[in-house]
Amino acid sequence: MNQSILFNDDHHYDTSKQQWIFTGSLSGEQVTVVVESILHQHSKVTDTIKFDWEILVEDWLEHNEPVSGIIEIKE
Repeated sequence: MNQSILFNDDHHYDTSKQQWIFTGSLSGEQVTVVVESILHQHSKVTDTIKFDWEILVEDWLEHNEPVSGIIEIKE
């Protein structure tokens, strides 16, 4: 199932959980994307990294549905 998701540019790092978090819109509903990543809080989130995360989310959506509006990706 090919889903269309629009991502917001609101990436932030949760140091307590060591995760990057950002939001997006999926079929008109806001979702939160949580990415467990090897990047740490002082890393610069480049366009290439954002694009890679977007591909991971699109792939994830091919086989899963968000639970409570959350998409969790382990990189």
